[in-house]
Amino acid sequence: MFNNQTALDAKRIGVLSCPIGTTLGDAAKFMVREDISTLVVTDADGCLAGIITRTDLLRAFLTVENWEKRLIEEFMNPDVITVSPQTKLEQVARLMLEKRIHRVVVVRDDDGKDSPISVVSSADLVYHMVKDI
Repeated sequence: MFNNQTALDAKRIGVLSCPIGTTLGDAAKFMVREDISTLVVTDADGCLAGIITRTDLLRAFLTVENWEKRLIEEFMNPDVITVSPQTKLEQVARLMLEKRIHRVVVVRDDDGKDSPISVVSSADLVYHMVKDI
């Protein structure tokens, strides 16, 4: 189905991210401007610290006052499901279904820390499922 394509084949290189310490308001504006549903959150070294999604923003909006001034680390998910660049797309699809998630972060090992290089979403997988039919 995926012709032995890997996670690295599924998406162009590059990650839209924001550093820890970013406000939810700034993250939300960036997500709207870029028309994306997720931002990778990075630490001071540029390594993976978590992800923040539109759903996380909605949760903040509905549960706290002055949500836009709160920091992303209060609402991000620090337990990110990651894959290596060599992970086959079929494995990525199975992982998404098993974990009931819509995206994974593709990382490379950078001295024991995860350095994000791409995000693969369920929409990317569906694109690759149908591109040759």
